[in-house]
Amino acid sequence: MSQHHTLSIKKLYSYFKEALQGKQNDFTTGSIHKAIFMLSIPMILEMLMESIFAIVDIAFVSRVSTNAVATIGLTESVVTLVYAVAIGVSMAATALVARRIGEKDPDGASKVAVQAIFLGVLVASIISVIGILFPKEILGMMGGEVDLIEEGYGYTQILLGGNMTIMLLFLINAIFRGAGNASVAMKALIISNLLNIILDPLFIFGFGPIPAFGVEGAAIATTIGRGSAVLFQLAILFYGGSVINIKWKDLVFRAAIMGNLIKISLGGIGQFIIGTSSWIFLMRIMSEFGSDVLAGYTIAIRVVMFTLLPCWGMSNAAATLVGQNLGAQQPERAETSVWKTGKYNAWFMGIVSIAYLVYAKEIIQLFSDNAVVIENGALCLQIIAAGYVFYGYGMVIIQSFNGAGDTQTPTIINFFCFWVFQLPFAYLMAIQFDFGPKGVFWAVTVTEILIAIIGIIIFRKGKWKEMKV
Repeated sequence: MSQHHTLSIKKLYSYFKEALQGKQNDFTTGSIHKAIFMLSIPMILEMLMESIFAIVDIAFVSRVSTNAVATIGLTESVVTLVYAVAIGVSMAATALVARRIGEKDPDGASKVAVQAIFLGVLVASIISVIGILFPKEILGMMGGEVDLIEEGYGYTQILLGGNMTIMLLFLINAIFRGAGNASVAMKALIISNLLNIILDPLFIFGFGPIPAFGVEGAAIATTIGRGSAVLFQLAILFYGGSVINIKWKDLVFRAAIMGNLIKISLGGIGQFIIGTSSWIFLMRIMSEFGSDVLAGYTIAIRVVMFTLLPCWGMSNAAATLVGQNLGAQQPERAETSVWKTGKYNAWFMGIVSIAYLVYAKEIIQLFSDNAVVIENGALCLQIIAAGYVFYGYGMVIIQSFNGAGDTQTPTIINFFCFWVFQLPFAYLMAIQFDFGPKGVFWAVTVTEILIAIIGIIIFRKGKWKEMKV
């Protein structure tokens, strides 16, 4: 091995260690390559942690009963509303905090953090009351059978009642990300995950003095796990010597900052709701082709989501870089950061897409031995992989608008591409023109290519550089 090669591996390893420790917070100077690396690594690990949460819960609960698994499915669909609000407010928090840090105004960043937490607590409190009072009605409205409701309403009650832990975990992590302190966000999720993995079996199946709560136990474990992570986050915000240091005197309502937060958040919430609702409609079209086809599609989408996690991490890094550099009056550096991150993301997606195109059948076989499921799942994976490189670029561009505080542009792009184009296109291709499931798969791919192209055209115009937040 050449000396140069050894040196670069050593350098990468030292960057990796530094990224996990979270030593650097200001990304407005120095190497852009290094900045992308330092932000992306903890953000990618954070995304992986988030996905492990869901897998662990299902793995344990599937040993309780089919109704228990179905309860989690139905409750999760309602919890997506909590996620929608949490993601919307998080986008606003990241944009505003990153901007203040770029302006060298950590005090202003702390004030934004306080208002974001206030907003999260307020919304979560309203959802809690509804979740605690009407769990049976919520499950009934989602189409749950009577016996499922009786067995599972406790889970819904606890999870929605304790939704503040979900809301704050998301939100405070977004605050740390905007401050360039992504490693704290990652550590918070490691804590909540480890606790969830330890507590899940204890509360679900019982242990010593702890009774077996069944599916309710999963909600108790999740809420304790997430709640402990939130306490860890708050301790760092108040006493941990982070860039953002909240003092007790900061805990006052500030109308101007709150108004700004809500305005930017609405765009973020809109983006999420447009995206998820279009997935629900696509599921509805897929259900026309029977359970086996639907199962293949569901597995393929799960696999796709898993490889999108590193891309989300890199896209979030781009958002932070844009916010901080605009704050530091360096719009050109912000733009260069986006093109470079987009390029890395596209390279990663290109490599993954080759693996999917070649080994699609083998990948789906890991999850099912049903021939129809495998055939449709593999086809879905291959068609979606065909547009993967565009997907990688598109995600970074969309998140960059959000990082600049311009959540309106991505919302309009999403509305046009998902609702005006994708849903009618999927329906016509699949049902009217008899392409069957393939029609839906192609609708997904063509839409992602469209989002990337429109995003790049608008991004090049540079209006986002003039955003004042």
